Amino acid sequence: MLELAGIIILGIVAQWFAWRLKLPAILPLILIGLFVGPIATLITEDGTKWIQPVWNGTHGLFPGERLYNFVSLSISIILFEGGLTLKRSEILNVGPAILKLISIGSLVTFLGAGVAVYYIFGLSWQISFLFSALIIVTGPTVIAPILRNIPLKKDVSTVLKWEGILIDPIGALVAVLVFGFIVAGEGDNYTADALVEFGKIMVIGFSIGFTAAYALYYAIKNRMIPHYLLNVLVLASVLAVFVISDLFAHESGLLAVVVMGMVLGNKNMKELKEILYFKESLTLILISILFILLAANINISDLMLLYNWNTLWLFLIVVFVLRPIGVFLSTRNSGLKFNEKLFISWVGPRGIVAAGIASLFGLKLVMHNVPGAEYITPLVFMIVMGTVLLNATTARLFAKIVGVFLKSSNGILIVGASPFSRLIAKYLSDNGRRVVLVDNNPTHIEKAINEGLDAIEANIYSDDLTENIELNDVGYLLCFTGSTSVNKFAIDKLSPSFGEKGAYRFISEDEMNSTAAFDTKGLFSCTDDFLNLSEVARDFPVINEFELSNISQYKKVIEKLSEESHSVPLFVKDHTGYLHLIAPHNQLDIHEGDRLMYLGKPVNL
Repeated sequence: MLELAGIIILGIVAQWFAWRLKLPAILPLILIGLFVGPIATLITEDGTKWIQPVWNGTHGLFPGERLYNFVSLSISIILFEGGLTLKRSEILNVGPAILKLISIGSLVTFLGAGVAVYYIFGLSWQISFLFSALIIVTGPTVIAPILRNIPLKKDVSTVLKWEGILIDPIGALVAVLVFGFIVAGEGDNYTADALVEFGKIMVIGFSIGFTAAYALYYAIKNRMIPHYLLNVLVLASVLAVFVISDLFAHESGLLAVVVMGMVLGNKNMKELKEILYFKESLTLILISILFILLAANINISDLMLLYNWNTLWLFLIVVFVLRPIGVFLSTRNSGLKFNEKLFISWVGPRGIVAAGIASLFGLKLVMHNVPGAEYITPLVFMIVMGTVLLNATTARLFAKIVGVFLKSSNGILIVGASPFSRLIAKYLSDNGRRVVLVDNNPTHIEKAINEGLDAIEANIYSDDLTENIELNDVGYLLCFTGSTSVNKFAIDKLSPSFGEKGAYRFISEDEMNSTAAFDTKGLFSCTDDFLNLSEVARDFPVINEFELSNISQYKKVIEKLSEESHSVPLFVKDHTGYLHLIAPHNQLDIHEGDRLMYLGKPVNL
């Protein structure tokens, strides 16, 4: 009982420390597992581990095949959740560079790493290519924490973000196929019967996965499942599909759940987001338990397999040869600069899917006495640990060295995508500023996208925005919703992440009618709230310009505009073309030739 409780407690503590230190959670989880497992044998008097998943085959927390069964079921849930995130529309919209990166780049790693392991360690071709299939995946859970505090151009962060999201389920599928091929051949015996068995795994896995996905989809759409049972019934369905598929064709269960997740994730149903949230929470708990267990199950003898120069050569080839070749081949004629390609080549940490599936397959192949199978888990763990440590400690410095680190975060995040917000965003965007609109109203977001604006459907009460690495170049926060409480909440929550240069909101009706001093976070005017500005944008959707000569003239113009009911000052454009936001109490330096931008009815100034 103490060991089981300890695993859960240590796992959640590791997740919390990873969040506080902005590190991938897999790093502290594996380190804790190694410490309470193989490293503990060097400390304890009797040479035993503090947490012993399996001991002498028949003792420990999970004796016999129970560890393999637990890992199998856990990985099936994790892979199903990964499959849910793979949207066909996203693949079509990400652009050719990312598509090539997850295809050409993955193929370079798959072939290159397989050949490297074969010649460096002398393993069979089957084991070598299983290893290479496992390390083609990066994953959003390791990319996001590393890049979250590195201001990058959107092009660079977008490539890394979508590579991690898309390659996770695709890489898992490739690894499952290679594993099925190995199992079908029972080591090196690839007869006609073995190939038939491999075909059976493919047919059964795809068939059951597709069938289960459509059955579950129609059950949900036709209200055959009560809301309170939805998430747990989906969980039960995933486990059932995994087990049933395995009964029909051994080792086809993982393929079935990946296919099931991919099909279900591409269906249009509002319940999908709720299912995904539940699966993410469940996956978090499983990962916390799983990686401490898996790392603790490694023995000192397994680690000693890596204690030689061959391991270093393999790591150097994977990280400094294959990754750059894959990136540069995939990004030819992409518009990315050489230094941006160099940075993308540097950042390629392997993630949870790689380590989890490696441990599962390693356990199974060792149980089947497949030659060289004992290398799978420690080699993949070495790549995972090495790449995560390398990128977590050097990505920020390397970004500065190659010149992709943005010294100034001038992007603008606008909360609320009303007609007024879209009008302001369009003007800013047309004048060279990067603007992102965020709203939880899908209609507003759709209209913004149709107008050519960058917009995100999200809820500011969730953590989705602060974890979005594509917003690392944002330094201004503008809260343009019709709710004062929402605007104030957005200022409090989001300004530490996105308000480095300034965080502003509309004045409220109460503040507008009050004689007290107005909050310095106010924007544009002390006499216009959301309703007034929306009316002006509706009646006079035009942004006018007026040339300024000095600060005195500027103050007179602002005073005159405040007297007008349909004209609102917005920005000052300096001689370089840079737009400065107008906010009460802000001190702007006005020079001859600067221009004032105001919204609404033209005024004779």
